[in-house]
Amino acid sequence: MTSDIREEIVAFLPRLRRFAYSLTGNLADGDDLAQDVCVRAIERSHQWRPGTRLDSWMYRIAQNLWIDRVRSAKVRTRGNETMAAEPDTATVALNPAEDRLALQAVSAGIAELPEDQQILVALVCIDGMSYREAAEISEVPIGTVMSRLSRARKALHGKLYGEAGK
Repeated sequence: MTSDIREEIVAFLPRLRRFAYSLTGNLADGDDLAQDVCVRAIERSHQWRPGTRLDSWMYRIAQNLWIDRVRSAKVRTRGNETMAAEPDTATVALNPAEDRLALQAVSAGIAELPEDQQILVALVCIDGMSYREAAEISEVPIGTVMSRLSRARKALHGKLYGEAGK
């Protein structure tokens, strides 16, 4: 593996860590996921094509690892529990109690979304990617990204404000 890809992976770590945290809802689990993504990327660096976007490739690895973990957890617990944990409030700066509660409510709402919607919310709403970039990473048409995000936003609104996510 060339030092170029290693440098790019290191530069990408803050974004990867933020993405992993947004999927897991927990700082420790997010760090574990980010580490596993880096290990997988290094092990399979021969699969990455120079000249293509490393971030898209690594987001895709993270997405696949996360989906595998969620499915594995569902099988182990027979659907009684979800892998998403309460957000780690220790990572939130000392804000008013209302801000912490709102963050917890949003994190819990995101954790209840279907996997495909969680990933797109993380990519677009948290990481700030465009719909086109999210579509490329998720390998779905841009219209699918738009409809899934629309459903996710409606569901989150319903969860936060007690309305049906129509």
